[in-house]
Amino acid sequence: MTTISTARVTLGRRIGASDISDTAFALLDEQGTVVAWTQAAQHLVGYTACAVVGQSAALVLPSFGEASAMSTFVEQCRARNGWSGATAVRHQDGRVLDVGLRISPLQGQEGAMRWLATLTDIGVPSADAASGSVWGALLDRAPIGVFVRDLELRGAWVNDVMESQDGISATERLGCRPTDVWWSGVEAATVEAMMRQVLRSGTTTVHEYRAWLPTSRDLEHPFGMSFSCLQGVDGQPLGVCIISVDVAESQRVRERLAVLSETGPRFGSTLDVMQTAQELAELAVPQFADFVTVDLEQSALFGEGAPVRIGAASERLPVLRRAGLASIRQGASESPWGRGEAVPIPPDAPYFKILQTGRSYLEPVLDTAAGSWIDQDPIRAQKIRENDMHSMMLVPIRVRRVLLGMALFIRTENPTPFQEDDVLLAEELVRRAAVALDNARQYCREQTAALALQHSLLPGRLHGGAAVEAASRYQPADIDRGVGGDWFDVIPLSGARVALVVGDVVGHGINAAARMGRLRAAVRTLSDLELPPDELLSRLDNTVQRVSEEEGDDPGQNYAAVGATCLYAVYDPVTRRCTMAAAGHPPPVIIDPQGKVNFPDLPTGAPLGIGLGARFEAVEVELPENTLLAFYTDGVIEARGQDIEEGMHRLGTVLAQPGRSLEELCTRAMSSVEDREAFDDASLLLVRTRSLSPAQVASWPLPSDRTAVCHAWSMAAGQLAEWGLEGLVGGVKQIVSELVTNVLRHSHGPIRLCLIRHQFLTVEVRDADVNSPCMCNARTVDEHGRDLAMAAQLFHRWGSRQTQNGKIVWAEADLAHTSRSQSRAAR
Repeated sequence: MTTISTARVTLGRRIGASDISDTAFALLDEQGTVVAWTQAAQHLVGYTACAVVGQSAALVLPSFGEASAMSTFVEQCRARNGWSGATAVRHQDGRVLDVGLRISPLQGQEGAMRWLATLTDIGVPSADAASGSVWGALLDRAPIGVFVRDLELRGAWVNDVMESQDGISATERLGCRPTDVWWSGVEAATVEAMMRQVLRSGTTTVHEYRAWLPTSRDLEHPFGMSFSCLQGVDGQPLGVCIISVDVAESQRVRERLAVLSETGPRFGSTLDVMQTAQELAELAVPQFADFVTVDLEQSALFGEGAPVRIGAASERLPVLRRAGLASIRQGASESPWGRGEAVPIPPDAPYFKILQTGRSYLEPVLDTAAGSWIDQDPIRAQKIRENDMHSMMLVPIRVRRVLLGMALFIRTENPTPFQEDDVLLAEELVRRAAVALDNARQYCREQTAALALQHSLLPGRLHGGAAVEAASRYQPADIDRGVGGDWFDVIPLSGARVALVVGDVVGHGINAAARMGRLRAAVRTLSDLELPPDELLSRLDNTVQRVSEEEGDDPGQNYAAVGATCLYAVYDPVTRRCTMAAAGHPPPVIIDPQGKVNFPDLPTGAPLGIGLGARFEAVEVELPENTLLAFYTDGVIEARGQDIEEGMHRLGTVLAQPGRSLEELCTRAMSSVEDREAFDDASLLLVRTRSLSPAQVASWPLPSDRTAVCHAWSMAAGQLAEWGLEGLVGGVKQIVSELVTNVLRHSHGPIRLCLIRHQFLTVEVRDADVNSPCMCNARTVDEHGRDLAMAAQLFHRWGSRQTQNGKIVWAEADLAHTSRSQSRAAR
């Protein structure tokens, strides 16, 4: 008789791991047929022993519904000496349950063999294959001892793990009762009594005992032991199944699985790569590691630049920045680099090996000896020695073959070195984080591209000319909402006038920015036609409808710009009048030089692109010089709990400070936007009106006969001499001659010549005809057209626009360019 005097049994006390008693067991023969069943198995899957014993295990395993599939599975178990993993079982009522399944081989006398199937309800969704594999792998690394006794409590079947736990071989154990090989005296009798009670009741009992492992006599080890009654085809007891579990190892497995269970609600809650990296670091400390860093490659961190690919030796080396940092110590003093700082890579560090293979690196015992890679990195070596770092894992953060970064796991106060099963858990944590990081990286890339596109489409400098002084601000929405489709513009027009535009395209992201760019380009093109604001919006509405219909033909696109709003205004510094029209956009804020706030009675109009025969109405207001106009988008005036009108009046109050500069007013107006939650992009365009003095404008009526040409020459030449612009007399004579001659030939009614001096010299000829002239290439035999073509080469630009009573044909000369040309000619 062999006894183990070093084993002590603690009877009558359930261990903390009560899940052992909830585990279902089934004994299978070599072909996978159920030969014994337990009450716990009945509770889990609903089948009684009478219904399942004698049947193939495929009865409760949906994936092995055919005999050939079951036999293949049995052969795989033989080849691998068992099997473990997450799978699905079929309940008697038809439900499918997610369980952790373990198939353990058992040895009997004379080489006989059985299988013990262990089923635990783990609640892992069967669709999550990766998670299931990790559960199975971790379960596989928590060894369990299995011992089956018959009705006489003699050893019938046993697995190899039992010997590693108590040192008793299978030969010594099989055919013997507990009093023969294990405990002696009253303790063995008590254990036998418990097993006989289990046989009578058909239940399961769990107890704990502590023993010295055969491999280590210096430290007691806790074990949990369960006794379950095995039932046969008639439901009668066949024997007792004894399961012995290393409680310490089981606790480690549960802690690791608990860490995994936290990843669901943690990862993916944000599209911020820095926050996701920090969440990964914090999740692993202190349950899994004592110190964790997450370093991201700069292409993943900033969403710019070419990615680093694993296994491509010719590509550039990664540039890492510290994005996540967590430690059991206050302030994470173990890290020489803070979050956001660049992390150098020593020449012989395992980073390069990981980059080549894509596999994790495990160093259970850190080697700091002379010549090691750590010894060649003085900064890291000092931190390792100061903080007693003794074990490490380095896991690549990757998506497909793209390297997103590296996660470093360190143990300091935890004396247990990292092992292969720790690598498995670390890789699963990093894999889940990599999915969230990749989503954030792609969003960051799109966000960066959208912002760059939007900023490139918005005007770099606002040129208000002689008409207005201008300033602007643009504040994108928060990171989760993305960049939107706001735009604004200041467009110089003829006659020193200026067009003021603000608009907003529905939606966010790069598509909204691209649609905004198309609308802005369309507005600039239409503004060249010198159209009144209401007519310009009508044509813009037609353009938007055409674009929407084109995109509507593509099933992958939405009707793009439906719901876009726009406000278009034209200000004339000669008359100090402003004409404006709106397409679903709020009116501008008008603040007179004394600080009085006013909102013009401007019809809102329908948003662009909705069809239904939308009509737009223009209103005209007279503005004193130094009047402030504020054009804005919804993001400036929207606030939680307030309506739009409250936001408009709040903006007017902030801007009603005549003594402040436009830049200062922009800053003050947008500060309130930055202080509250952003609902949309916020754009603000401020302009302060100027006016031209009477001395800068000269206008004369002309007779409706051939004397009009000479009269126009004379008036223009005299005015140019008064302005000191004699150098332009020749070009002005040509353009005036051609324009007036064309009017006399093709029009009727009053004619008027006007000269306007600002940054340009503008020549305007007004008549009652609505037909616009055309620039033609004059042939040798042509009597007319040459002067207009030659004059067009001397002038900055020319064109025409309609008025209520006819049209204006105009031409502009760049006075600065003319002045430089005259200076060069004088030299």
